[in-house]
Amino acid sequence: MTYLILGLLIFLGAHSVRIVNEDWRTRTRARLGPLPWKALYSLVSVIGLGLVVWGFGQARQQPVQLWSPPTGMRHLAALLTLIAFVLLAAAYVPGNGIKARLHHPMVLGVKVWALAHLLSNGNLGHVVLFGSFLVWAILDFSAARRRDRAAGTRYPRGTAGATGITVALGVGAWIAFALWLHGLLMGVRPFG
Repeated sequence: MTYLILGLLIFLGAHSVRIVNEDWRTRTRARLGPLPWKALYSLVSVIGLGLVVWGFGQARQQPVQLWSPPTGMRHLAALLTLIAFVLLAAAYVPGNGIKARLHHPMVLGVKVWALAHLLSNGNLGHVVLFGSFLVWAILDFSAARRRDRAAGTRYPRGTAGATGITVALGVGAWIAFALWLHGLLMGVRPFG
């Protein structure tokens, strides 16, 4: 559990700089330059993510069960992760109505993904991992909305075509992940 917690502190810490000190981030990025800043940010993130993956793998080998979720939570988790994949796609498809309406769909997708996994898993490793991501996403979304208000950010209206493409990509990615990739990468097949 130590490596999982350390990895979460490093990974989510790097991703929380804008939440806790936007001015420091802006000054440091200007001092270092955009490319060195991105390189340093990426390096720290990769190290943190590696520790998260390793630590979570260790935590799964010796699970500490806190509760047993009802079977129905797996079905709810499947629906919620479908929504999370569509939100993730909305972060990258230009001109879609989902981003126009929600403004920060990737962070919302992380919230929904984390909540889905908390509802369907009751052991300590899952609570630490997904609970941390859920708390981070709540704080990050709030900070991003405050930055938007302060900067007077306006998001362009989305088109029906781009929104349709967004939904199709999200659903397609969800199907691929739920039916094949989750089992291959995580060792757990959500649908048996």
